[in-house]
Amino acid sequence: MSNRLLSKLVKFCFGVLAFGGVWQALVSWFEIPSYMLPSPRAVLVAFQTRYEFLFEHAAITAQETLLGFIFGVVVGSLVAVSLWSSSWLRQVLLPIVLTTQALPVFAIAPILVLWLGFGLASKIVMAVLIIFFSVTSSFYDGLRRTEPGLIDLARLYRVSRWQELTVFRIPAALPALSSGIRIAAVFAPIGAIVGEWVGAKGGLAFIMLQSNARLQTDIMFAALALLALMVLSLRLVVDYLTRRLVFWVDEDQ
Repeated sequence: MSNRLLSKLVKFCFGVLAFGGVWQALVSWFEIPSYMLPSPRAVLVAFQTRYEFLFEHAAITAQETLLGFIFGVVVGSLVAVSLWSSSWLRQVLLPIVLTTQALPVFAIAPILVLWLGFGLASKIVMAVLIIFFSVTSSFYDGLRRTEPGLIDLARLYRVSRWQELTVFRIPAALPALSSGIRIAAVFAPIGAIVGEWVGAKGGLAFIMLQSNARLQTDIMFAALALLALMVLSLRLVVDYLTRRLVFWVDEDQ
């Protein structure tokens, strides 16, 4: 384990312990009822007694999140390349891309559930709609802002437009793309959760809705903790992979 990863792990554990301590202190000092705010101990007990139930539904949300993230990155990258490649496509696609981001997700989610059903497809599409814009905008900006010296070199060798894209612009735009992917990793679970919130047969949001209706706040907070862990894990994995992808860039500066 590298010193960098170990340092992050120690800071994360310290942060979790500090947060749990403050949480427990608030519950104890103000004598907050458990149905309003359960103690950390109650949440841990919920994990122990219902762990199979919780992880079964967490796996559903994780599948939706991961597939939505992968498809979102692919779609966002392809849209960015299309925007750069053709002025005609840019005039057609750019208004569509901006419109998808202007519409509130809670307005789109019921329509997607109506069209695609309560299964996996509607959750994946919702995740794609939420995250692809960050990938598209970052990657497209990187493609447009390629270092002028590289473009001059491409013109010196009289390369084709396709070669200019694949040999010069895409490698130069990888740092920008990796930034967009990191942002997408944080927002990917939101699409799955919103889709589940509107209508689903399972998942963490499904648990939250059921637990909230039954005042089982300990289970609801356990589901929230699993969601937070999912987001942090995905962000950590994506951060590791993108650093390997753009290893020549020192991002600590």
